[in-house]
Amino acid sequence: MEILSRNLYTTAAIRQIEQIVISAGIASGNTLMQRAGQAVIQACEGMALDGRHVLVVCGPGNNGGDGYVVAHGLREAGWTVDLVALGEPGDEKADAARARQVWLASGGAVGVLEKMSVDGYDLIVDALLGTGLQRPLRTEMQVAVQQINASRAAVIAVDIPSGLNAETGLPMGGSVIARQTVSFVGWKPGLFIGQGADYCGQLVLDDLDIPVTVYRGVTPVAMLLDPTELQQKLRPRKRVCHKGEFGHVLVVGGDSGLSGAVRMSAEAASRTGAGLVSIATHPAHAALIAAACPVLMSHGVERSRGVLPLIDRASVIVVGPGLGNSAWSQACWDEVMQAGQPLVVDADGLNHLSRNARHRDDWVLTPHPGEAARLLGATSSEIQSDRISAVLDLRARYGGVVVLKGARTLIAGPSGVFVCELGNSGMATAGMGDVLSGVIAGLLAQSLPLEVATRLGVYVHARAGDLAAGSQPRGLQATDLMPRIREVVNF
Repeated sequence: MEILSRNLYTTAAIRQIEQIVISAGIASGNTLMQRAGQAVIQACEGMALDGRHVLVVCGPGNNGGDGYVVAHGLREAGWTVDLVALGEPGDEKADAARARQVWLASGGAVGVLEKMSVDGYDLIVDALLGTGLQRPLRTEMQVAVQQINASRAAVIAVDIPSGLNAETGLPMGGSVIARQTVSFVGWKPGLFIGQGADYCGQLVLDDLDIPVTVYRGVTPVAMLLDPTELQQKLRPRKRVCHKGEFGHVLVVGGDSGLSGAVRMSAEAASRTGAGLVSIATHPAHAALIAAACPVLMSHGVERSRGVLPLIDRASVIVVGPGLGNSAWSQACWDEVMQAGQPLVVDADGLNHLSRNARHRDDWVLTPHPGEAARLLGATSSEIQSDRISAVLDLRARYGGVVVLKGARTLIAGPSGVFVCELGNSGMATAGMGDVLSGVIAGLLAQSLPLEVATRLGVYVHARAGDLAAGSQPRGLQATDLMPRIREVVNF
């Protein structure tokens, strides 16, 4: 179902969808539970395992009810099934209690995890805790999670790994580490953002046969980037064209001793397809940059108002890479703030902004968590604890389009919040943000709208990083992305 493939829903929105289904008589809660169980059974059957000995770990809620359905179905399919439950009998909700009774009536037993070893199983089904978890795990749940993670068995999580916050992707005092997670009804943000990628493994979504019309009345909290948008928006060029059609990017930065950042940003803009790229930098670097990369027009700026003539010729401006915090830097920043062209603000530009806040609708801000914290007067930990709220707060305060960098980068714009699934651990290195600012500017120069250019820029940057890293992310350098950027923008 296309409406599901890219939308992320809060736990409250998922409950709203389920309640609509039940209230409208489309399906009962028990029917939804049976469908969820069958989805997990199908996933279990599809896993490559040495044997068919499974341990199902059930909690007291509906997630545990799904586990009872899975246990019953797997045993009927010929698996050897053991089941353990945490929580007192009678704590289950009605549908979960019914599923437990069906399991017991069929001859199934309910064991106690503390009295069993988790060794010797081919598969563990984690049906302990679902998406409603809002507080740290109790001690007995922490112990259960630790036991599951200590096992050599493959783990398949029901809806979400137990202990992982469905909204933020942060473990609540610990989380099951799954090989595969089968989620229901709709994607939850925590499967993708925060630390979700480290806990969820392969992701599978089952809509439980809920009609698409039900979803149309429920607003997603975020959306996954659509990789087909690049081909839709960045059309092939005509054979007859000239450089003036593809814009002029000006990159302002590179204070004394900081030439690398401004050069990488400018080169990335060129590799993305900007027709012309200029640099306004400290005089000490101009000749060096021109010699190293002759396609970049490098200008040394030392006097007051020296940037303004270059601004007049630009269609897009990047400010911040290697800008520094000196008097020279402040003068450059002040001049750029007079410009009427679209801006991409990164690195030290964001530090200047944090000291003198302003609001514009025609700029892109690209903070990492530390810079975002300074912009919001918070801590990096607070930013990381709820990244979606943070990126929305940044946009509300400063305007434009905001990119909150990091694993699973977020973009907030007029169309909502978008999540980039791509990228790799090798990209956690110096210079990657400089390259991203240049990519976004290069797309803006080619007349793409601000939000579209930002979404595509994040995608191109992440995809280029994945291509450059291959299976060897450690040791990746920002400059390794340059040839891959050209490859990605040419599809």
